[in-house]
Amino acid sequence: MMLWRPVGLAEMRLILESDMRAYPPRLPQQPIFYPVLNEGYAARISRNWNANEEPFAGYVTRCEVSGAFAINYAVQI
Repeated sequence: MMLWRPVGLAEMRLILESDMRAYPPRLPQQPIFYPVLNEGYAARISRNWNANEEPFAGYVTRCEVSGAFAINYAVQI
């Protein structure tokens, strides 16, 4: 299963520092890790949220998880 995660510049730097193997711990004001199921929606979030404030940069990351793992989590809208 493919998942997408919109991130800002600071978070993208941390992802690159991990050789793109891990997402950094969540910030206290955003304790939930929320990948999305649709690349277009992730791009819209990144453009509207991440790129809307300094340093005006937004990225969309993609990760693949096994369906057997993903089935343990409910899709929320």
